[in-house]
Amino acid sequence: MPHTFHFISGLPRSGSTLLSGLLRQNPRFHAGMSGPVAGMFNTITGEMSARNEFSVFISDEQRKRVLRGLFDNYYGPEFDRPVIFDTNRMWCIKLRHLRELLPESKVIACVRHIPWVIDSVERLVRKNTFQPSSIFGYAPGGTVYQRADSMAGNEGLVGFPFNALKEAYNDEGAGKQLMLVQYESLTREPARTMAAIYDFIGEPFFQHDFDNVDYEANEFDMRAGTPGLHVVGSKVHPNERQTILPPDLFRRFENDAFWRDPALNLRKVRVV
Repeated sequence: MPHTFHFISGLPRSGSTLLSGLLRQNPRFHAGMSGPVAGMFNTITGEMSARNEFSVFISDEQRKRVLRGLFDNYYGPEFDRPVIFDTNRMWCIKLRHLRELLPESKVIACVRHIPWVIDSVERLVRKNTFQPSSIFGYAPGGTVYQRADSMAGNEGLVGFPFNALKEAYNDEGAGKQLMLVQYESLTREPARTMAAIYDFIGEPFFQHDFDNVDYEANEFDMRAGTPGLHVVGSKVHPNERQTILPPDLFRRFENDAFWRDPALNLRKVRVV
């Protein structure tokens, strides 16, 4: 079966698992949590680079065929739904590659106010007090400030995807290729948000059941030492609450939601 490919990317704890749970209600769509394809894409690209002495035998056209074939071969006949959504935060730095390889594909980036992303991770850490998380190298101890600094670093859980998102947002092709979905929109106005996504990817609208969303990856979450990492509530609704972060730590990231400022949207990226 020939597949149409789209991609889910963006910030962690920003609704990508919820979005996948909704999309997979549509019998035409396959969607799931972050998978291995982006990492394989990077590895293969590196192996075909000049660091490999045999790269002199590989043309750019061959590189493109090999990388394009990765999607078709990974999502083989056992994936019997015609539209595939592959999820990985790395796709935001691959817009140029995807334009060449899959020119009709779209990238949907889930975003959320950064203090609430860090708050959400911290809640998981505190909930699983006796299970150190892979997010922090399974290291026990540490303060909330240390964990926030680790996440916000250039290679951190939040810092890398945040910088990747900014790069994508300012990419010359972002206006046609990229859409930002705010966590607040998805949880408060799911019907309107999903309608905007269907319009963006050019698919006929499907009536979703926002009261019965089913998605979990318990085995993966347990191995990561972070139970509940990919669990979503069955009903889509806003989760209004008071932050558990110290006020000074919350304020540190308060002004980072660049997508809320229309003056910074130079590429006319859709933001819902």
